Amino acid sequence: MAEDLQDYTIIKEGEADILMNVKNQVFFNKAQVNNRDLSIAVLRTFISKRQEEHEAMLSKRTKSAKKASEKDASGPAVEEASTGSALDNVKSNGECEVHEEISQNEPCSISEESVKNTEGNHHGELKPPKVLEALSASGLRALRYAREVEGIGKVVALDNDKASVEACQKNIKFNGSVAISKVESHLADARVYMLTHPKEFDVVDLDPYGSPSVFLDSAVQSIVDGGMLMCTATDMAVLCGGNGEVCYSKYGSYPLRGKYCHEMALRILLASIESHANRYKRYIVPVLSVQMNFYVRVFVRVYTSASAMKNTPLKLSYVYQCIGCDSYHLQPIGRTMSKGSSVRHLPGFGPVVPQECSDCGKKYNMGGPIWSAPIHDQEWVTSVLEGVKSMKDRYPAYDRISAVLTTISEELPDVPLFLSLHNLCATLKCTSPSAVIFRSAVINAGYRISGTHVNPLGLKSDAPMDVIWDIMRCWVKNHPVKAQAPDQPGSIILAKEPVLQANFARAVASLSKAQAKKVARFLPNPERHWGPKLRAGRQITTKHISLLGPEAVNGHLNHENSEETKAKRPKTGDTNDPTSST
Repeated sequence: MAEDLQDYTIIKEGEADILMNVKNQVFFNKAQVNNRDLSIAVLRTFISKRQEEHEAMLSKRTKSAKKASEKDASGPAVEEASTGSALDNVKSNGECEVHEEISQNEPCSISEESVKNTEGNHHGELKPPKVLEALSASGLRALRYAREVEGIGKVVALDNDKASVEACQKNIKFNGSVAISKVESHLADARVYMLTHPKEFDVVDLDPYGSPSVFLDSAVQSIVDGGMLMCTATDMAVLCGGNGEVCYSKYGSYPLRGKYCHEMALRILLASIESHANRYKRYIVPVLSVQMNFYVRVFVRVYTSASAMKNTPLKLSYVYQCIGCDSYHLQPIGRTMSKGSSVRHLPGFGPVVPQECSDCGKKYNMGGPIWSAPIHDQEWVTSVLEGVKSMKDRYPAYDRISAVLTTISEELPDVPLFLSLHNLCATLKCTSPSAVIFRSAVINAGYRISGTHVNPLGLKSDAPMDVIWDIMRCWVKNHPVKAQAPDQPGSIILAKEPVLQANFARAVASLSKAQAKKVARFLPNPERHWGPKLRAGRQITTKHISLLGPEAVNGHLNHENSEETKAKRPKTGDTNDPTSST
């Protein structure tokens, strides 16, 4: 037994402890503490919001029933009143009333199921949420959910690797009675398990090693109406344009290699999830979308409504990116036309750009479709941030996740993608204005501007590209540049006279509240080699030093050498032992 314990190290994170085998048999990445902390914060907010929505639904049902009872004497009118009250109940969840064409013939089924579930419970109690961690590995995430999130129900941890399931079961026992009562581990293919458990889980967590694309179809089917899907994608080289054709085959979108590529990766993932949901008359509502370290992570609510699903083309757009300058334009896939109370869904008008860029005369690359609707719910972001700040001692990665959430809370929610001030200046070959000066010029021109959590140098603005270039032309007039070749994009842009005369006087809102208070928003990694780790089961060699660090690699190799030495010793002793059998 002592020899077995030497093969394990105890890892503590939050309130969970796990036994980790030093032979890399089961995957574990310390850097994902940010991911796990953020997921716990969102899960806590989801449970409280779910309770609020349930109480609001019960209150509305009570009022409707009271109105119906008051009209009891009206005979046939009772049936009409009860029908109307039922339809009111169906629309009790605000997410299902986003679009006006949700007809009474096709009500939002989330509330119907909620009503059925409530009737089955005593006094309308809401059952604790059931969580599925589809790819659990060591089970650390599932254990933290069970031990740290108040009001959580069962946590089902799946893995199709026998060693991982054994490690997870061992860790469940290691974490005591709370973990044993709430967490269960199964050896199963996550895709098959989710398909055979439709609309069963309130929360599904997908955190695969690589792309989640093969799990999305079954995941959107296994979530109850109004439930939450948490999804991570670590194949950033694919999502950010390194292999565009691979991205198209996996996600159904073509990426572009702009400075905004990481935000575009988020929007491609959201568009892919929406596409899978639409096949089952479902749609998603993003509450939080984050790009951190080496991955993207999205948190979306899943609802069912055949009518609301028709609005998906309004949320998707193609992107035209100029190959000469930083101008980009979005082409919505669909549009609506209202006539009285009816709404018609039509294809979007196009093209939004000519064959050549109006700013520099170069051609466009086309990418997408991407999710062009908001990727965050600011009310949710505020609630999650407040919850994190109120329980800062319970989050090991508090500094990092609070910094990210603070930056997200100040983003413009309705502006897809962003510009890079340094890229604009690189195109013109000019010195860069400070971010405060540039932001002031945009604000003084009557437009909005904010930062982005994806890139410290990124700027989101609703100002059109011709206004942005006019501001830069005015800047260059005050800060002249050397002459360039006339066919260069910068020369073509500067050859035009600015229509807008920029005002660079410092604006009141040129700094965000966090910047004004000097709150840290972009923190360095806490240690070296803070990034992706080797897939479980692969042998660690000296070629992995750049990925894992010399200390981790040397420690592993030394451990292997000592094991080999121990294995050889008995063979040497056997030849000298007179009692040994021949």
